[in-house]
Amino acid sequence: MIGRLTGTLLEKTPPQICLDIGGVGYEVDVPMSTLYQLPDVGGKVSLYTHLVVREDAHILFGFATAAERATFRQLIRISGIGARMALAVLSGLSVAELAQVVTLQEPGRLTRIPGIGKKTAERLLLELKGKLGADLGTAAAPVADDQADILNALLGLGYSDKESLAAVKSLPPGTDLTNGIKLALKALAK
Repeated sequence: MIGRLTGTLLEKTPPQICLDIGGVGYEVDVPMSTLYQLPDVGGKVSLYTHLVVREDAHILFGFATAAERATFRQLIRISGIGARMALAVLSGLSVAELAQVVTLQEPGRLTRIPGIGKKTAERLLLELKGKLGADLGTAAAPVADDQADILNALLGLGYSDKESLAAVKSLPPGTDLTNGIKLALKALAK
């Protein structure tokens, strides 16, 4: 497995770049988020990589951060999501944005990515729930299932992300869905 490449950038032809490493040119497919971070042609580049071996090709995918690569690997484990679609997801959303989408269970933001329809978006959210969720305020613990449902209910009622998240965080641990919504609405009414 090729885990990392460091070399000189020879070409940028989105979504592919070519790196010169010791006289050998490596073609690497990268998400747009990584492409935007690359220096001009001739600059030194270091990428985390993932090698996909197929019957007809060996394809290298490159990422600016280890988090992008880990997210890519999480995405390609999902049935029906190939490497190209995972690359499209990472081109359309940063890792933090994708974690937010999963936490808030927002299929609408995923369907804006070319090639992802409603069913695929819902499958992504279902498969990634608990694996790629993030608390919007801090990078600590993910939001619990009931808390995510309470958060979605508040968002559905028209409260902002910030207001809804603050109300959910103020709830005592282990609050069930019905009581949680009531308590959160009371907190928002103050």
